[in-house]
Amino acid sequence: MNLNNASTPKVFILLGFSDHPWLEMPLFIMVFVAYICTLVGNILIIVVSRVDRHLENPMYFFLSNLSFLDLCFTTTTIPQLLLNLWGPDKSISYGGCVAQFYMFHFLGATECILLAVMSLDRFVAICKPLRYQAIMDQRLCVSLVAVSWISGLANSLLQSSLTVQLPLCGNNKVDDFLCEIPVMIKMSCVDTTFNVTILSLVVTLFTLVPLSLILVSYGFIVATVVRIRSSTGKKKAFNTCGSHVIVVSLFYGPVICMYVQPSGTNSQEKDKLMALFYSLLTPMLNPFIYTLRNKDMKGAIRRLLLPLNHQGRA
Repeated sequence: MNLNNASTPKVFILLGFSDHPWLEMPLFIMVFVAYICTLVGNILIIVVSRVDRHLENPMYFFLSNLSFLDLCFTTTTIPQLLLNLWGPDKSISYGGCVAQFYMFHFLGATECILLAVMSLDRFVAICKPLRYQAIMDQRLCVSLVAVSWISGLANSLLQSSLTVQLPLCGNNKVDDFLCEIPVMIKMSCVDTTFNVTILSLVVTLFTLVPLSLILVSYGFIVATVVRIRSSTGKKKAFNTCGSHVIVVSLFYGPVICMYVQPSGTNSQEKDKLMALFYSLLTPMLNPFIYTLRNKDMKGAIRRLLLPLNHQGRA
C-alpha cells in the first residue's frame, strides 16, 4: 500500500441513502429481514447437501459452494450497511473499507466463474448423461471450484492493489453504501485512466467470457432437449436447468448494467440499487429458487426436518 499517509483518510463516510433519511428505517427493516433469510436459506442448503446421501452428486457440490459464496458475499457488506442505516454514524475505518472492496471483488468474480462451472455441469448431465459420472468425477469438480476461487482472488489482488495506491487527497466521502472499486477510483485526485482501463478489461473477462460460456452450454442443452421425444423427459431437463438460468439472470443482469455499460450511463442512485440487488437480493433468492424448483432438494429438507418434528411432538 504505497499511499501518502497525509492524503489517506483514517475514516470514510459511507453516504449510502443518507440523502433520503425517511427511507433509512424502512430500508433497515427490509435489509435485516432479507439478510436473515439469506443466512437461513444458504446455511440450510449447505447442511442438507452435506448430510443427505441422496444429494451426493456434482450438482449439489457446486450448489453448496454457491451458497457458501453467497453467505460470505452478503456478510462482507450487509452488516456494515445495517449499522449505517440504524443510526447517524455512517463511518467505516480505512482498514475496514479496504478489506471490504478486497473481499467484495474477490467473491463477486468467484461467483461469475462458479456460475459458468455450474452450466458446464448441466451441459454434461444432459448432453452426455451416460458419461456424466465418469466426466464429472470428484477430482474435476474440486479442481473447477478451486479455479473459480483462485481466479476471483487473482482478480481482487490485481484490482484492489491498484486502487489502494491511488491518492485521495483527504477525500473521505464515499457516495455509496459500500466501498467498491469504481467508486473509490472516482474519489482519487489523480489521473485514473490506467485504473479504469484495467478495470474495464478485467470486468469484461469476468463477466462476458463466463456468460458466453453459459450461453453456449445452454445452446447445446436446448438442442439436446428438443430431440428428446418424451414430454416428461423434456420437462425434467428444463426443470433441472431452469433454476440455474434464473440465478444467472438475477446475478449477471445487474452486474452488466453496472459494470459493462459505458461510464456515466447510470446515475449513482441507480448504481446503489443495482449493487443492493446483486449483493443482497440475489443471494437471498438463490436458495428459494433452487429449493422451490427442485424435488430432490425439497425431499432432502423434509428428511432433515422430520426428526426435529418428531422430537418436538415428543
